[in-house]
Amino acid sequence: MDRPAIVLLSGGLDSTTVLAIAKDQGFTPYALSFRYGQRHSIELEAAQRVAQVQGVARHVIADIDLRVFGGSALTSDIEVPKHEALEDLQDGGVPITYVPARNTIFLSFALAFAETVGASDIFTGVTAVDYSGYPDCRPEYMEAFATMANLATRAGVEGTSKMTLHSPLIALSKADIVREGLRLGVDYSLTSSCYDPDEQGRACGKCDTCLLRLKGFAEAGVKDPVRYQSA
Repeated sequence: MDRPAIVLLSGGLDSTTVLAIAKDQGFTPYALSFRYGQRHSIELEAAQRVAQVQGVARHVIADIDLRVFGGSALTSDIEVPKHEALEDLQDGGVPITYVPARNTIFLSFALAFAETVGASDIFTGVTAVDYSGYPDCRPEYMEAFATMANLATRAGVEGTSKMTLHSPLIALSKADIVREGLRLGVDYSLTSSCYDPDEQGRACGKCDTCLLRLKGFAEAGVKDPVRYQSA
């Protein structure tokens, strides 16, 4: 029996692992990526590589220009913060790399995609352990969106199916995510996580997401296969 599921796919470490998990659980994945004006749009090339290798049923890249609002280092001229070590990361506040309402926007599109392909499941790679402190990555946010989803869809109102929001990484460390992905045969050389890569696509190695990614691979005892500017 076909079990379609929407998988939010950025092309990074987390979402690529989630795609592999969805397939391992027997779902037929429909991948959804976004061209939203992000400065690290090279991640879309990674998403396309991953979707092709993983063999998704369909890969949609939706266009939304969040640069019209700005307010983030990822969608404006604000400089992406760089650090020498994880200990230097901002503690307790929401970092400038947070894109206002991004996950709410992305999940809303995923909800629309799900309705059109008859899917009752949406997979997202949010994590609340080794993450940058974004408010829309917390478990309570994911639970609230799932509740809303079942109030906002035809299937939910008619009672024909219940929308389930899967966040299989939410309680995992980056190292655990890497280990799980490797167990499932994920090729992490296809991925791109950096917020500020150079023109050759090499990761900076010093932004929040690079430092967290490097920490995960180091703790998993595996070398990160992507290229870094300092290498």
